[in-house]
Amino acid sequence: MIDPSPLIDSLKPDWRLLLPTMRAELRDYSREKLRADAIAALTVTLVSIPQILGFALVLGLPPTLVLSCAIVGSFVAALFFSSKIVIFGATNSVTLLVASAIHHGRATALTPIELAVLLAGLVGVLQIIAALLRIGQVTQFISRSVTIAYSSATGVLLVLTQLHSFFGLTLERGRPMLLQLWSGVQQIATLNFNPAAPLVGGGALLIYLLVRTVRPRWPDVLIGLTLTTLAFWLVPELAGLGVRTLADQGALDSSLPDYAGVPFGREDLPVLGTVLSTALAIALLGMIEVVSVAKTHSLVHGEHIDSNREILGLGLGNFANAFFGTIPGSASFVRSAVNAQSGARTQVAGAAAAVFLLVALFIFSPFLNHIPIPALAASLVLIGLRMIDRQQIIIAARSTGSDALVLLGTFSAALFLPLDTAIYIGIGLSLALALRKASTPTLVEYTFDSSDQLAQLDNKTTRTHPQIAIIHVEGELFFGAADLFQEHVRQQVEREDLRVVILRLKSARHLDATTVFALHALDDWLEKTGRFLLISGVQDGVLKVLKNSGLLKKLGAENVFPTEQNPNLATKKALLRAQHLLHTTEADVRLYYDRPQPATGG
Repeated sequence: MIDPSPLIDSLKPDWRLLLPTMRAELRDYSREKLRADAIAALTVTLVSIPQILGFALVLGLPPTLVLSCAIVGSFVAALFFSSKIVIFGATNSVTLLVASAIHHGRATALTPIELAVLLAGLVGVLQIIAALLRIGQVTQFISRSVTIAYSSATGVLLVLTQLHSFFGLTLERGRPMLLQLWSGVQQIATLNFNPAAPLVGGGALLIYLLVRTVRPRWPDVLIGLTLTTLAFWLVPELAGLGVRTLADQGALDSSLPDYAGVPFGREDLPVLGTVLSTALAIALLGMIEVVSVAKTHSLVHGEHIDSNREILGLGLGNFANAFFGTIPGSASFVRSAVNAQSGARTQVAGAAAAVFLLVALFIFSPFLNHIPIPALAASLVLIGLRMIDRQQIIIAARSTGSDALVLLGTFSAALFLPLDTAIYIGIGLSLALALRKASTPTLVEYTFDSSDQLAQLDNKTTRTHPQIAIIHVEGELFFGAADLFQEHVRQQVEREDLRVVILRLKSARHLDATTVFALHALDDWLEKTGRFLLISGVQDGVLKVLKNSGLLKKLGAENVFPTEQNPNLATKKALLRAQHLLHTTEADVRLYYDRPQPATGG
């Protein structure tokens, strides 16, 4: 009888994760660490303000609401992150996913703000569950080509979606992005726009590029936005040009984030199913991003990273955001890199950045409200272009055909389909091709040389009629490989008229029910055709599966040879058994291996 306790134990939540990691940091916190964290937090705040305000422009939501995401969520997430440098907040990819849900008219019963808040709550719940069940490692099975393609596509979309704001056009909400883009191109082509808007946006873009060229380490966007905003603030005549400012998008106010209450109500139940697909996509993307950011910097700084803690911090940050009526967030690559480069020592830097951002909101709101929208759009164009990493695209496209296909499929889907659908297509393509690769065995012929060692048989014209085949199985012999493996063996036996098949399972792992059924079927067919099946080099885990399933009893213990310390001993015993079954000591022996390398062990 199968014992279900291992499965039950694996599904038990790990409640220890709910203990904040920052409490351990504060035990030996010093003035030196405080100084380093404060400097890093201030730098992150300066970089965050223009980025976050730009994301508000993409979403079409009040800037205060988007800033609250980086205030509330960042503070809560920093308490639980195991990484010392990850910064939570609105990001390019998540912002575009939420914007896609709004533009495609998802859950039309909700306003855009209600939809964003509901998504934040659902995303938080999904990520918290994933972390507590310790299934965060699932992110390692998603190909890097998926994230490269998705990032590049969202970079393109970010640039294209800013044409309206750059040229001062009105954005039609509730329509697909590509239709909005086409409408904008038509207006631009017919010169149906305010010429002052692109002049302001172009001027801001020139300042960004000039600062980046002359002083690469300076915050180019912050400097450019400050100069253009000063111009609009100090020169009243510029207001008469008809260029929209941040105040027209939704004026910033000097107030604390408001507690909005429970984000889920009875009235939301009918639309939960409608937004669940988008919430799951955001949750998955966030999990990939936070683990990727944390591990990238952990290699440089020698940190020990717990992926599930990173995901839990992300989930709690999003859940808190929902209670304060703001949008979902993720781990920011740019702001986390700035945090690391600025010398952050502990998670206090992330929490302090949230506090500094709140202080900046109180002090600079009147000034920030004068930021011209075309200048913000120009900053987002730069961000979008920087998301397209040409070197990474080339590596992914040239590595393998599978990577190239995943890259192209994900990129195309992200451009022409809703972004949550694109994520599922990318992940599905990646997993399908990986399973196809893992489940397609190849056989290389081997024989015994004059010194009784296994060697690859290069000159096949010199062999005699074989009677015994040794098939070496290495890797994951799971459900995806079982049927194809069985078919390969069967075809080989029929083609070469073999009498005895020895499966060498020394390096096989993770047998499952599908594999057992395949071995059952193979043994039945061999028996009906007057042939024999032997198994050698069986490890303890494989032997346990054979016993529990009853396959060992069916095959007969005398036909199964466990692995031994002496290399090739189990295989030699199987050969002796094969010769006994054939009533000969002269049987020609052939060995098939899944890749050309010297065979070792039982």
